[in-house]
Amino acid sequence: VQLVESGGGLVQPGGSLRLSCVLSGGILEKYWMGWHRQAPGENRDLVASISWSGNTPHYEDFAQGRFTISRDNAKNTVYLQMDLLKPEDTAIYYCAARLINPGAYEYWGQGTQVTVSA
Repeated sequence: VQLVESGGGLVQPGGSLRLSCVLSGGILEKYWMGWHRQAPGENRDLVASISWSGNTPHYEDFAQGRFTISRDNAKNTVYLQMDLLKPEDTAIYYCAARLINPGAYEYWGQGTQVTVSA
């Protein structure tokens, strides 16, 4: 299984970005998916996760109300819509997949850089 993220970039505070994560070598609907992020000098933290069917999204407090996780199993793709971005959202964003929930994420993408700056 391979995960490839895209959609990162430089955006001004208050702006939006939509990240995508394409899963290959497997069937997306078998995996519980998550987006994580890691800022320089910080731990890698969960941002949001979504169940196999997409009916049960979970958000960390800082993401609630600003970020939306979704999935299109037919396209083997998971998305993270990020609105009202803040400078503190600057980080590398990683997509991850796991077969069992709860459990450890087994597969990780290479990450995509998000920079929020004026």
